[in-house]
Amino acid sequence: MAGKRVLLVDDEKLIVKGIRFSLEQEEMRVDCAYDGEEALELARKNQYDMILLDVMLPKLTGFEVCQQIREFSSVPILMLTAKDDDMDKILGLEYGADDYITKPFNILEVKARMKAIMRRADPRKTGGNETGVIQSRNMKLDCEGRRTYIGDREIGLTAKEFEVLELLMRNPDKVYSREKLLKLVWGTDYPGDVRTVDVHIRRLRKKIEENPEEPKYVHTKWGVGYYFL
Repeated sequence: MAGKRVLLVDDEKLIVKGIRFSLEQEEMRVDCAYDGEEALELARKNQYDMILLDVMLPKLTGFEVCQQIREFSSVPILMLTAKDDDMDKILGLEYGADDYITKPFNILEVKARMKAIMRRADPRKTGGNETGVIQSRNMKLDCEGRRTYIGDREIGLTAKEFEVLELLMRNPDKVYSREKLLKLVWGTDYPGDVRTVDVHIRRLRKKIEENPEEPKYVHTKWGVGYYFL
């Protein structure tokens, strides 16, 4: 992760100090913000490889910051939640977060999550089956540039949304269970549950479908899972 630039947002200065020190040991560049408005201002001004974003913040909540960042950026966001509350996790994903981790956390786990998210979001990924362009009707995925287009319009997807769509598009008509998608996209050691998949599918449909209630790309096989048609 050397050379990566991270925005760390938390109003607890001791937590910020500890995380910042650990990330800088990895030769990462770390900017810090202590409230939601400051975080949003920095996110608008700078290009980050990752944002660590606490939920409970002064001025603007982490959810509000995440939602507003998603209006102009697909930068990976890892939410920091103060309690093991399922609703906080689901809301974070609904607002556009890529992942979440619950306080108190082990800094080694934070860095492992960051590495996994950055690796998936890295447009320089190479490999025979992972490169090139996938096209279906008027939708096009540039797998090297990690860009998605419908017609001439670019659609801003998060790293996880792109991975889900890429997997489904590479295997049209194949139905994937929620458990299988969770394992393939988030990894076998991901502590979340299948609701994570449902949230991302719902967000993905809002972005790519003319009518998310009547999808023409990503379909549901009731009682089984999801597929691309």
